[in-house]
Amino acid sequence: MNLPIAFILLTVMIDAMGIGLIIPVMPDLIRDMGGGTLAKAAIWGGILSTTFAVMQFLFGPVVGGLSDRFGRRPVLLVALVVMALDYVLMAVAGALWILLIGRVIGGITAATQSTASAYMADISAPHERAARFGMVGAAFGAGFVLGPLLGGLLAEYGTRAPFWLAAFLAASNALFGWIVLKETVTDETRRAFSWRRANPLGAFRALGRLPGITPLSLVYFLYYVGFAVYPAVWSYFGIERFDWPPATVGLSLALFGVTMALIQGGLIRPILSRFGERGTVILGQIFSIAALVSIAIISSSMWVLILTPFASIGGIIPPALQGIMSARVPADAQGELQGLLTSASALAMMLSPLVMTYTFAQFTDADAPVYLPGAPFLLAAFLSALGLMALLVGTRREA
Repeated sequence: MNLPIAFILLTVMIDAMGIGLIIPVMPDLIRDMGGGTLAKAAIWGGILSTTFAVMQFLFGPVVGGLSDRFGRRPVLLVALVVMALDYVLMAVAGALWILLIGRVIGGITAATQSTASAYMADISAPHERAARFGMVGAAFGAGFVLGPLLGGLLAEYGTRAPFWLAAFLAASNALFGWIVLKETVTDETRRAFSWRRANPLGAFRALGRLPGITPLSLVYFLYYVGFAVYPAVWSYFGIERFDWPPATVGLSLALFGVTMALIQGGLIRPILSRFGERGTVILGQIFSIAALVSIAIISSSMWVLILTPFASIGGIIPPALQGIMSARVPADAQGELQGLLTSASALAMMLSPLVMTYTFAQFTDADAPVYLPGAPFLLAAFLSALGLMALLVGTRREA
């Protein structure tokens, strides 16, 4: 593997690690800052997650458009430096409103995932893109493994320790990228920046005119709405249902991420060869629905951990969808497409944490009419089923 690709994969992995590192400590950190009971802390956690996603939603097309105009290299390096400073801010935060500011800045810098994916599209032939996007997904999965695992272990040294590690990793990767990253945007593919297109609605209107993009974007969006149940409520669910300590929360999320990384990094190639991109999406949806329903209703901690890897099989959905859509978009709009997809996933992460944490609070509060900590997972399964229906209807002619 060449060094620029290694940098891109490290960037995505560190993005995922930065999020996952803080998941195990957020319930205790929020309660220490006056967040109240666990149910109320879950709602505050949803607000912070939604704020992060709002910024990703708004700035995904902006960052993607800037990378189409000024190049991938400067956009990625500047974002990593700002990300490192943001984690330092959160490490020293003494109030919830400072954490909120940190999530605003973090959401903007995390919008560079679109630029990382665009870089992969730049250096890949059309038939290689789905597998290369799978590598990006595998890097995210690896970060999802290491982040919660390290966050749970670092929680023993205080709720601030994970933020300092995240800051160090972002700064180190910025230095690595400054040394090895080569620019892929040339004069032939460079496109003028347009504020009219550099917003989610403008980007969607422009790309929505291309055949098949609209229904596939809906499927992509619904997948992430359901997927967001894991970062949004998993730590609260584990504490409430099984009385897990932070280390166990981190280990359980690591188990999820290990499987996702293995599937997206290696198994997705034979799956794509066997089922094609459309069939791969259908297979992933079926596994996601079955796993989410099972997690919601099973009361055994051991069986939930056994089923967790099956839920991660749904990770084959995004790279297969990206491969289908990337093949339909011209070379000078790859950054815009990835920016649109970043906004679609961010919109899902903007809405889902509020809905999922509110659902969790309603079904675990002392006054809850029915006690059901797994209710958010049933909701996610329903949304995944809607995504499967949208895919089958939207791609019927192609099939």
